[in-house]
Amino acid sequence: MSALSTPPPPLSDQPLIVNWGLGKDSSAFLARVLTDPDACGIDLSRMVVLTLMPGSEWPDTLADAEKHILPLLRRRGVRYVQVARAGQSRRAGIDVLDDSRAPWIITGRGRWALEEELETNGTVPQQAGGRICSIRAKGEPGDDWVAGEFPGRPFTQVLGYHAGEQFRAERDRAADTNPLRTAWFPLIDWGWGDRECEDFLYDSFGVRWKKSYCTFCCFPVSLGALPAHLDRMRRYPKIAARTLRLEYTSMRLNPNSRLFGRRSLFEQFSHDHSEDTAVLKAFAEELQACPWGVYRVRRILPAKAGAPDKRGPAMRSVELLRRDSPDRIARVLRDLAGKRQLPVEDDDLYGSVRVWLRKRGEGFPAMEELLVSAPALVHSKERPRFAERWAALTGLR
Repeated sequence: MSALSTPPPPLSDQPLIVNWGLGKDSSAFLARVLTDPDACGIDLSRMVVLTLMPGSEWPDTLADAEKHILPLLRRRGVRYVQVARAGQSRRAGIDVLDDSRAPWIITGRGRWALEEELETNGTVPQQAGGRICSIRAKGEPGDDWVAGEFPGRPFTQVLGYHAGEQFRAERDRAADTNPLRTAWFPLIDWGWGDRECEDFLYDSFGVRWKKSYCTFCCFPVSLGALPAHLDRMRRYPKIAARTLRLEYTSMRLNPNSRLFGRRSLFEQFSHDHSEDTAVLKAFAEELQACPWGVYRVRRILPAKAGAPDKRGPAMRSVELLRRDSPDRIARVLRDLAGKRQLPVEDDDLYGSVRVWLRKRGEGFPAMEELLVSAPALVHSKERPRFAERWAALTGLR
């Protein structure tokens, strides 16, 4: 193997932390380095491989990583650390799931998982917010582990952005506020793009590496990879069903809360297509198996500061009023709607009923209020000062 570009000088005397996201690019870097570290100019005794676990990686990606990369880590005795966030609040700290120089398994999740946080909040990842979920699930616990492991020490951090992702490297540098951290993007230095990474892994292991991302990610559609994403879900119908349940619950509380912004995941599958049958059957079983309840949902949509004709960040209150069977809750809600002549919306396919107590009007601030039956997985929660703001706008307490 020919020598690659010499690493930057900071690598010579600092801990080298390799962020391994289990995907193609960072796996190609690790495979190259662990195969011939001298050609890459890297001292493996200073290298720590770090994986941050959101809790919902695809099984085939985990299988590829365990089968092909872990043996190289064991052979070289390189330290491999697996970390997860310990709770919803950053104050909960982190869980070190494994810390070994002879790793045999990848622990897919810890006590906290991003998917569970989203479901208990009754929401889905938001495309408009960028990759905030990645910051919470990976960025923050990774920063906390490094600060605890190497307090006050300069370190070099390897990120696996390939040669076609220069913009991501520039964005990382622009956002970096840690004076102890030096970021290194070796694939960019080597000129390795997406194809070079894929081909190197294929030449090394004889596999086309599976893409790494959370099973409920909202970005495959915007990245132009939705068909492959849906095919993957068809291979794992139980995983698809859990993601559909996440979206379904969110959309019952807020009809606009589709996984892909203007498109929902559910509408990508059809009862008329045999290849979708297993997914939709598993989804129906998920809804039947989970507890149901009736929620009161109130939402305030204020005017944007300085732009009264535009909407600002919404405020929401969600209350779980009672748990019961879907059929009994539906009857109660329909009776209420009939007696008070309120708009009612039935989901004839899966049995949820939504009754509008107040629909938003024109302009801002706007308010809306509804009662809805849905899986009883969302925790009662409201924004600070919501009740005070609601009372001021509606005149009701």
